[in-house]
Amino acid sequence: MLSMATGCSQANPNQGTTSEQSPQAQEASSTPPVQLRKTKVVTTFLPIYLFTKAVAGNVADVEILVPPGTEVHEYQATPENVKAIATANVLVKNGLGLEVFLDNTVKNAQNTKLTEIVASKGIKPLNEISPVVKTDQEEKDHEHTQGNPHVWLDPVLAKQQVTNIRDGLIAADPANKTTYEANATAYIKELESLNSEFQQTLQKNPSCTFITFHDAFPYLAKRYNLKQVAVVQIPEDQLSPTDVQNAVNTVKKYKVKALFSEPGVDNKLLTSLSKDLKLTLRPLDSLETGETNPQHYFKAMKANLQTLETACK
Repeated sequence: MLSMATGCSQANPNQGTTSEQSPQAQEASSTPPVQLRKTKVVTTFLPIYLFTKAVAGNVADVEILVPPGTEVHEYQATPENVKAIATANVLVKNGLGLEVFLDNTVKNAQNTKLTEIVASKGIKPLNEISPVVKTDQEEKDHEHTQGNPHVWLDPVLAKQQVTNIRDGLIAADPANKTTYEANATAYIKELESLNSEFQQTLQKNPSCTFITFHDAFPYLAKRYNLKQVAVVQIPEDQLSPTDVQNAVNTVKKYKVKALFSEPGVDNKLLTSLSKDLKLTLRPLDSLETGETNPQHYFKAMKANLQTLETACK
């Protein structure tokens, strides 16, 4: 009945009552209709989601394709991923060859109106700044053909990624330019503060040498004058005596101060290796797993800083 009354209001003979609308009703009638449909933004994996969500705030819907904790280098796309991209306005990716699964996924989505944002645009990639030692010669590890893609672990380069995401969102959704700019400015300010904290803390122990088991930290090492002297690639299972010996020899060769593994990785070789060498095995987070709150970046990076400070003393 209400909808009928509204729809027939022009035919209502008692039109004089419209001049007596309440101020709230008059304001509502003069206000243009609110745009209900938000820009749909799809991001590839956790760090890119965190940066994009920080910039978008609540004015765009932001989704993530690769579940946190899933290996992005070897990820296989799902039908849900194709559907998400097919219905999205914007796709945000890291770039530098990291998201290998995207090419066919985007092609299958057949979304001709999709805007793609490459967060690493304008960042000069590093190749190897330390030797990569393979304990298992037959292991096929992910290769970085376009340079090392882990730029988000350097807060200064993370600023560039946030800026690229901001500019891409503004181009795709200019109506919310002011919000994107304000949110990006606030997040970049936090990144600058984080960078200062890293500099002040790590300059006390310059040229700290360390070995990792994931080639994720060359940008972080270069930025703060650390020395990632080697990356030891080890198989996750079926360890041979040769694997163990190669890993031990590498660590001894470089006389390192620290061994770093990924948080949550329970690898018996690493545990026994650290005991044999009398080195504490500590977690260094590549941020490929964790919480989806944009503040998680700072929480994880500050934990990394604390780890580095302790290990490098």
